[in-house]
Amino acid sequence: MRERLGRPESRTVIVWAALTALICGLFSAALATWGAWHTARPLPDAAETTALVAELLPGYEVNEIDPGAALFTFYSQPLRPRNLKSLLLLDGGEYQQGSSVATVRTAPRAAQQEMVALAERRLRETGWRTFPPHVTPELTCRAGGGCTPAGGPDNVSVVARRDDTGVDIHWLANPSIDGTHLTVAVYRDTPPAVLPAGIGGGLVGALLGGLVFAWASRRTRHPHPAANGVTVLYAVTMLFWWAPVLLAAPQLLGHHRDEPHPVWHPLWEWLGQPALSLFFVVGAGCALFALALAMVPRRDTDPLATPAPEFAR
Repeated sequence: MRERLGRPESRTVIVWAALTALICGLFSAALATWGAWHTARPLPDAAETTALVAELLPGYEVNEIDPGAALFTFYSQPLRPRNLKSLLLLDGGEYQQGSSVATVRTAPRAAQQEMVALAERRLRETGWRTFPPHVTPELTCRAGGGCTPAGGPDNVSVVARRDDTGVDIHWLANPSIDGTHLTVAVYRDTPPAVLPAGIGGGLVGALLGGLVFAWASRRTRHPHPAANGVTVLYAVTMLFWWAPVLLAAPQLLGHHRDEPHPVWHPLWEWLGQPALSLFFVVGAGCALFALALAMVPRRDTDPLATPAPEFAR
């Protein structure tokens, strides 16, 4: 294998080839799943969201409906070219799965625990798969003294899934400034096309990444004039591509363990994208520059450096 990669003396070239193929496969799979996500049904409109709230929480009056603008939004709006600068400048974490949100400002008629139990029972009766409630303590923050639990009611969320739809019912410990006591967010589940698209895209990306690495490795073996520059650019590329993955994946895994998720976060978020998309773009630029340098003719193929045949002297 080292001989095929043009580095028979290297003991780590196979590791680098595997890391390159793996990260290219992950990025390709993320792109393929992003495309497959758009096979999902559109988000519920205002009428469908209102009917769903009436089904799950009979007796509650919906005061406001905010229909989702797209399956994935940037600051609650569809991503547009003018947003690319903000997306790259470490603001990409605002690119999130969209939802249609119903707001209820009617004062609760019972204790919070009773309302949560009623909602869970109603969800099960109407065919939803429910997850354990997630409780977030209400905090009291003091200037310079940090934040501590207030000791009163907590914020409680109940999430559930039915067919291709997920729902998040969120009770506030205390009403917000506009009097909101309860919100219901409705979103779409992962479409069936995402898994095969991710597997296929990942395999193709890994194969192409491995082939390109093998070509560049053979091409830039000694005495290639740009061998050192290509090596440095390759190292920078791996740093900028792998660092977001190593930062984001453990954090997202902990987040999934701490809170129930009817719909898992999409693959690209596990790779730190687009929250750290600037790292990917810089790494891609270095990779392209390295490939351009690898195309420089080798010294041992330069006709001026080849001794003339004996008969031509």
